[in-house]
Amino acid sequence: MDLSDYKDGILSGDRRALSKSITLVESSHPDHRALAQALIEALLAHTGNAVRLGISGVPGAGKSTFIESFGMHLIDQGHAVAVLAVDPSSKRSGGSILGDKTRMERLSAARQAFIRPSPSGGTLGGVARMTRETMLLCEAAGFDVIIVETVGVGQSESTVAAMVDFFLLLMITGAGDSLQGIKKGILELADAVAINKADGDNVLPAEKARRELENAMRLMNPAVVAWKPPVVTCSAVTQAGLDTLWEMILTHRRCLTDSGDLRQRRRDQALHWMWALIEEGLQERFHRHPEVHERLPRMMADVRKGRVSPTNAARSLLFLLDKDCGDKKGM
Repeated sequence: MDLSDYKDGILSGDRRALSKSITLVESSHPDHRALAQALIEALLAHTGNAVRLGISGVPGAGKSTFIESFGMHLIDQGHAVAVLAVDPSSKRSGGSILGDKTRMERLSAARQAFIRPSPSGGTLGGVARMTRETMLLCEAAGFDVIIVETVGVGQSESTVAAMVDFFLLLMITGAGDSLQGIKKGILELADAVAINKADGDNVLPAEKARRELENAMRLMNPAVVAWKPPVVTCSAVTQAGLDTLWEMILTHRRCLTDSGDLRQRRRDQALHWMWALIEEGLQERFHRHPEVHERLPRMMADVRKGRVSPTNAARSLLFLLDKDCGDKKGM
Protein backbone atom coordinates (compact mmCIF):
# COMPACT_ATOMS: atom_id res chain seq x y z
CA MET A 1 0.00 0.00 0.00
CA ASP A 2 1.21 3.51 -0.79
CA LEU A 3 0.25 6.80 0.88
CA SER A 4 -2.89 7.32 -1.22
CA ASP A 5 -4.08 3.77 -0.49
CA TYR A 6 -3.78 4.32 3.26
CA LYS A 7 -5.41 7.76 3.10
CA ASP A 8 -8.31 6.77 0.85
CA GLY A 9 -8.97 3.64 2.89
CA ILE A 10 -9.12 5.53 6.18
CA LEU A 11 -11.34 8.31 4.83
CA SER A 12 -13.75 5.71 3.47
CA GLY A 13 -13.98 4.09 6.91
CA ASP A 14 -12.26 0.87 5.84
CA ARG A 15 -11.41 -1.00 9.07
CA ARG A 16 -8.67 -3.03 7.42
CA ALA A 17 -6.97 0.14 6.16
CA LEU A 18 -7.29 1.68 9.63
CA SER A 19 -5.73 -1.36 11.30
CA LYS A 20 -2.88 -1.42 8.78
CA SER A 21 -2.30 2.31 9.27
CA ILE A 22 -2.08 1.89 13.04
CA THR A 23 0.39 -0.97 12.56
CA LEU A 24 2.39 1.40 10.36
CA VAL A 25 2.37 4.02 13.12
CA GLU A 26 3.53 1.44 15.67
CA SER A 27 6.45 0.28 13.52
CA SER A 28 9.96 1.39 14.44
CA HIS A 29 11.31 0.86 10.91
CA PRO A 30 12.61 4.20 9.51
CA ASP A 31 10.77 3.80 6.19
CA HIS A 32 7.52 2.97 7.99
CA ARG A 33 7.96 5.92 10.34
CA ALA A 34 8.45 8.28 7.38
CA LEU A 35 5.34 6.95 5.63
CA ALA A 36 3.35 7.12 8.88
CA GLN A 37 4.26 10.78 9.40
CA ALA A 38 3.34 11.58 5.80
CA LEU A 39 -0.01 9.88 6.37
CA ILE A 40 -0.67 11.84 9.57
CA GLU A 41 0.10 15.11 7.76
CA ALA A 42 -2.23 14.15 4.90
CA LEU A 43 -5.08 13.41 7.31
CA LEU A 44 -4.73 16.34 9.73
CA ALA A 45 -7.44 18.36 7.96
CA HIS A 46 -9.89 15.52 8.65
CA THR A 47 -9.22 15.33 12.41
CA GLY A 48 -10.07 17.32 15.52
CA ASN A 49 -13.87 17.10 15.58
CA ALA A 50 -14.25 14.08 17.86
CA VAL A 51 -14.91 14.15 21.60
CA ARG A 52 -11.63 13.04 23.17
CA LEU A 53 -12.32 11.37 26.51
CA GLY A 54 -9.71 10.03 28.92
CA ILE A 55 -10.76 7.44 31.51
CA SER A 56 -8.79 6.11 34.45
CA GLY A 57 -9.74 4.48 37.72
CA VAL A 58 -8.61 2.93 40.95
CA PRO A 59 -8.11 -0.86 40.99
CA GLY A 60 -11.45 -2.64 41.17
CA ALA A 61 -13.44 0.31 39.83
CA GLY A 62 -14.82 -1.82 36.99
CA LYS A 63 -13.19 0.24 34.27
CA SER A 64 -13.49 -2.32 31.46
CA THR A 65 -17.15 -3.01 32.26
CA PHE A 66 -17.82 0.73 32.44
CA ILE A 67 -16.12 1.45 29.10
CA GLU A 68 -18.06 -1.33 27.39
CA SER A 69 -21.38 -0.21 28.87
CA PHE A 70 -20.71 3.46 28.17
CA GLY A 71 -19.47 2.71 24.66
CA MET A 72 -22.59 0.67 23.85
CA HIS A 73 -24.74 3.47 25.29
CA LEU A 74 -23.08 5.97 22.93
CA ILE A 75 -23.43 3.64 19.95
CA ASP A 76 -27.15 3.31 20.69
CA GLN A 77 -27.31 7.10 20.37
CA GLY A 78 -25.72 6.98 16.93
CA HIS A 79 -22.07 7.60 17.79
CA ALA A 80 -19.02 5.74 16.51
CA VAL A 81 -16.65 4.90 19.37
CA ALA A 82 -12.92 4.09 19.34
CA VAL A 83 -11.25 2.80 22.51
CA LEU A 84 -7.48 3.20 22.76
CA ALA A 85 -5.17 2.36 25.63
CA VAL A 86 -2.06 3.80 27.23
CA ASP A 87 -0.31 1.00 29.11
CA PRO A 88 3.26 1.83 30.18
CA SER A 89 3.21 -1.23 32.46
CA SER A 90 2.82 -3.62 29.53
CA LYS A 91 6.60 -3.90 29.29
CA ARG A 92 6.48 -5.81 32.56
CA SER A 93 3.05 -7.45 32.55
CA GLY A 94 2.82 -8.29 28.87
CA GLY A 95 -0.49 -7.77 27.13
CA SER A 96 -2.74 -6.86 30.06
CA ILE A 97 -4.87 -4.69 27.79
CA LEU A 98 -5.58 -7.63 25.50
CA GLY A 99 -7.37 -9.24 28.43
CA ASP A 100 -9.48 -6.10 28.80
CA LYS A 101 -10.38 -6.33 25.12
CA THR A 102 -11.64 -9.87 25.47
CA ARG A 103 -13.78 -8.76 28.43
CA MET A 104 -15.45 -6.12 26.22
CA GLU A 105 -17.11 -8.76 24.07
CA ARG A 106 -20.19 -6.76 23.08
CA LEU A 107 -18.25 -3.61 22.29
CA SER A 108 -15.61 -5.54 20.34
CA ALA A 109 -18.32 -7.05 18.15
CA ALA A 110 -20.16 -3.76 17.53
CA ARG A 111 -19.82 -2.43 13.97
CA GLN A 112 -19.60 1.16 15.23
CA ALA A 113 -16.81 0.41 17.70
CA PHE A 114 -13.06 -0.05 17.39
CA ILE A 115 -10.78 -1.24 20.22
CA ARG A 116 -7.02 -0.99 19.94
CA PRO A 117 -4.60 -2.04 22.71
CA SER A 118 -1.31 -0.23 23.11
CA PRO A 119 1.74 -2.17 21.92
CA SER A 120 3.44 -4.14 24.68
CA GLY A 121 7.02 -3.43 25.61
CA GLY A 122 6.89 0.29 24.87
CA THR A 123 8.08 3.15 27.03
CA LEU A 124 5.49 5.62 28.27
CA GLY A 125 6.67 8.22 25.76
CA GLY A 126 6.62 5.81 22.85
CA VAL A 127 3.22 4.38 23.71
CA ALA A 128 1.82 7.89 24.18
CA ARG A 129 3.10 8.95 20.75
CA MET A 130 1.46 5.97 19.13
CA THR A 131 -1.78 6.65 20.99
CA ARG A 132 -1.87 10.28 19.80
CA GLU A 133 -1.30 9.27 16.19
CA THR A 134 -3.79 6.40 16.44
CA MET A 135 -6.35 8.85 17.83
CA LEU A 136 -5.95 11.05 14.74
CA LEU A 137 -6.29 8.06 12.42
CA CYS A 138 -9.52 7.02 14.18
CA GLU A 139 -10.92 10.54 13.92
CA ALA A 140 -10.15 10.63 10.19
CA ALA A 141 -11.87 7.23 9.85
CA GLY A 142 -15.11 8.72 11.18
CA PHE A 143 -15.10 7.89 14.89
CA ASP A 144 -16.65 10.84 16.73
CA VAL A 145 -15.93 9.67 20.29
CA ILE A 146 -12.38 8.61 21.19
CA ILE A 147 -11.94 6.99 24.60
CA VAL A 148 -8.33 6.83 25.80
CA GLU A 149 -7.98 4.36 28.65
CA THR A 150 -5.14 4.30 31.15
CA VAL A 151 -4.00 1.30 33.14
CA GLY A 152 -3.71 1.90 36.88
CA VAL A 153 -3.23 5.23 38.59
CA GLY A 154 0.17 6.77 37.96
CA GLN A 155 2.33 8.71 35.53
CA SER A 156 0.22 7.75 32.50
CA GLU A 157 -2.68 9.88 33.80
CA SER A 158 -0.90 13.18 33.19
CA THR A 159 0.13 11.93 29.74
CA VAL A 160 -3.45 11.08 28.80
CA ALA A 161 -4.81 14.32 30.28
CA ALA A 162 -2.52 16.17 27.87
CA MET A 163 -4.17 14.56 24.84
CA VAL A 164 -7.89 14.59 25.70
CA ASP A 165 -10.64 17.17 26.20
CA PHE A 166 -12.29 15.53 29.22
CA PHE A 167 -10.62 13.37 31.88
CA LEU A 168 -12.90 11.08 33.93
CA LEU A 169 -11.71 9.35 37.09
CA LEU A 170 -13.62 6.24 38.14
CA MET A 171 -13.91 5.44 41.84
CA ILE A 172 -15.79 2.94 43.99
CA THR A 173 -17.30 2.91 47.46
CA GLY A 174 -14.86 3.33 50.31
CA ALA A 175 -13.56 6.42 48.51
CA GLY A 176 -12.35 7.97 51.75
CA ASP A 177 -9.85 5.13 52.17
CA SER A 178 -9.01 5.14 48.47
CA LEU A 179 -8.06 8.81 48.62
CA GLN A 180 -4.99 7.89 50.64
CA GLY A 181 -3.61 5.97 47.66
CA ILE A 182 -4.31 8.66 45.08
CA LYS A 183 -2.00 11.56 44.44
CA LYS A 184 -3.54 14.98 44.72
CA GLY A 185 -2.23 15.80 41.25
CA ILE A 186 -4.35 13.04 39.68
CA LEU A 187 -7.52 14.38 41.30
CA GLU A 188 -6.60 17.82 39.99
CA LEU A 189 -6.46 16.38 36.47
CA ALA A 190 -10.03 15.11 36.68
CA ASP A 191 -12.81 17.04 34.94
CA ALA A 192 -15.26 14.77 36.76
CA VAL A 193 -15.26 11.85 39.18
CA ALA A 194 -17.75 8.99 38.89
CA ILE A 195 -18.47 6.50 41.67
CA ASN A 196 -19.14 3.28 39.77
CA LYS A 197 -21.04 0.19 40.93
CA ALA A 198 -23.84 2.29 42.45
CA ASP A 199 -26.43 -0.47 42.23
CA GLY A 200 -28.27 -2.87 44.56
CA ASP A 201 -27.14 -2.67 48.18
CA ASN A 202 -24.29 -0.41 47.11
CA VAL A 203 -26.46 2.62 46.24
CA LEU A 204 -26.28 4.23 49.70
CA PRO A 205 -22.54 3.52 50.23
CA ALA A 206 -21.89 4.98 46.76
CA GLU A 207 -23.78 8.14 47.67
CA LYS A 208 -21.73 8.42 50.87
CA ALA A 209 -18.52 8.02 48.83
CA ARG A 210 -19.77 10.70 46.44
CA ARG A 211 -20.20 13.20 49.28
CA GLU A 212 -16.73 12.40 50.66
CA LEU A 213 -15.12 12.91 47.28
CA GLU A 214 -17.14 16.05 46.64
CA ASN A 215 -15.68 17.56 49.81
CA ALA A 216 -12.17 16.50 48.74
CA MET A 217 -12.61 18.00 45.27
CA ARG A 218 -13.34 21.41 46.76
CA LEU A 219 -9.70 21.58 47.81
CA MET A 220 -8.47 20.95 44.26
CA ASN A 221 -7.51 23.52 41.65
CA PRO A 222 -9.72 22.88 38.59
CA ALA A 223 -8.06 22.67 35.18
CA VAL A 224 -10.68 25.07 33.76
CA VAL A 225 -11.63 28.11 35.84
CA ALA A 226 -15.23 28.11 34.59
CA TRP A 227 -15.74 24.41 35.35
CA LYS A 228 -16.18 22.91 38.80
CA PRO A 229 -15.49 19.14 38.48
CA PRO A 230 -18.63 17.31 39.59
CA VAL A 231 -18.78 14.00 41.47
CA VAL A 232 -21.57 11.63 40.36
CA THR A 233 -22.64 8.04 40.86
CA CYS A 234 -23.27 5.50 38.12
CA SER A 235 -23.61 1.80 37.40
CA ALA A 236 -22.08 0.11 34.39
CA VAL A 237 -24.30 -2.93 35.07
CA THR A 238 -27.68 -1.17 35.19
CA GLN A 239 -26.53 1.80 33.04
CA ALA A 240 -27.84 4.16 35.73
CA GLY A 241 -26.21 7.58 35.44
CA LEU A 242 -24.65 7.03 32.01
CA ASP A 243 -27.01 9.56 30.40
CA THR A 244 -26.06 12.08 33.06
CA LEU A 245 -22.36 11.45 32.47
CA TRP A 246 -22.63 11.97 28.71
CA GLU A 247 -24.66 15.17 29.14
CA MET A 248 -22.05 16.37 31.60
CA ILE A 249 -19.28 15.72 29.07
CA LEU A 250 -21.21 17.63 26.39
CA THR A 251 -21.87 20.52 28.81
CA HIS A 252 -18.15 20.66 29.59
CA ARG A 253 -17.39 20.72 25.85
CA ARG A 254 -19.84 23.59 25.29
CA CYS A 255 -18.24 25.43 28.20
CA LEU A 256 -14.78 25.00 26.65
CA THR A 257 -16.02 25.99 23.20
CA ASP A 258 -17.87 29.12 24.35
CA SER A 259 -14.88 30.33 26.38
CA GLY A 260 -12.33 29.52 23.66
CA ASP A 261 -10.60 27.08 25.99
CA LEU A 262 -11.19 24.11 23.67
CA ARG A 263 -9.23 25.75 20.87
CA GLN A 264 -6.49 26.72 23.31
CA ARG A 265 -6.43 23.22 24.80
CA ARG A 266 -6.02 21.68 21.34
CA ARG A 267 -3.16 24.08 20.63
CA ASP A 268 -1.52 23.16 23.93
CA GLN A 269 -1.99 19.48 23.09
CA ALA A 270 -0.20 19.99 19.77
CA LEU A 271 2.68 21.77 21.51
CA HIS A 272 2.90 19.07 24.19
CA TRP A 273 2.95 16.47 21.41
CA MET A 274 5.81 18.30 19.68
CA TRP A 275 7.93 18.28 22.84
CA ALA A 276 7.12 14.63 23.48
CA LEU A 277 8.35 13.79 19.98
CA ILE A 278 11.53 15.81 20.54
CA GLU A 279 12.24 13.98 23.80
CA GLU A 280 11.54 10.61 22.21
CA GLY A 281 13.74 11.47 19.22
CA LEU A 282 16.63 12.52 21.44
CA GLN A 283 16.32 9.32 23.45
CA GLU A 284 16.34 7.20 20.29
CA ARG A 285 19.31 9.11 18.94
CA PHE A 286 21.14 8.58 22.22
CA HIS A 287 20.70 4.81 22.16
CA ARG A 288 21.57 4.56 18.45
CA HIS A 289 24.84 6.48 18.83
CA PRO A 290 27.70 4.00 18.22
CA GLU A 291 29.99 5.32 20.97
CA VAL A 292 27.14 5.42 23.47
CA HIS A 293 26.20 1.87 22.50
CA GLU A 294 29.81 0.80 23.12
CA ARG A 295 30.37 2.63 26.42
CA LEU A 296 26.95 2.36 28.05
CA PRO A 297 27.27 -1.20 29.50
CA ARG A 298 30.64 -0.38 31.06
CA MET A 299 29.37 2.94 32.41
CA MET A 300 26.30 1.26 33.91
CA ALA A 301 28.53 -1.28 35.63
CA ASP A 302 30.73 1.51 37.04
CA VAL A 303 27.71 3.36 38.40
CA ARG A 304 26.27 0.19 39.91
CA LYS A 305 29.55 -0.55 41.69
CA GLY A 306 29.99 3.03 42.87
CA ARG A 307 33.13 3.74 40.83
CA VAL A 308 31.44 6.62 38.96
CA SER A 309 28.68 8.93 40.14
CA PRO A 310 25.42 8.94 38.16
CA THR A 311 25.94 12.64 37.40
CA ASN A 312 29.40 12.17 35.88
CA ALA A 313 28.27 9.09 33.99
CA ALA A 314 25.34 10.94 32.44
CA ARG A 315 27.50 13.94 31.55
CA SER A 316 30.18 11.84 29.88
CA LEU A 317 27.63 9.93 27.81
CA LEU A 318 25.74 13.06 26.81
CA PHE A 319 29.06 14.69 25.90
CA LEU A 320 29.37 12.10 23.13
CA LEU A 321 26.24 13.56 21.52
CA ASP A 322 27.51 17.12 21.99
CA LYS A 323 30.86 16.13 20.50
CA ASP A 324 29.10 14.52 17.54
CA CYS A 325 27.05 17.69 16.94
CA GLY A 326 30.20 19.81 17.14
CA ASP A 327 32.03 17.61 14.65
CA LYS A 328 29.15 17.78 12.15
CA LYS A 329 28.87 21.56 12.60
CA GLY A 330 32.53 21.96 11.75
CA MET A 331 32.31 19.85 8.61
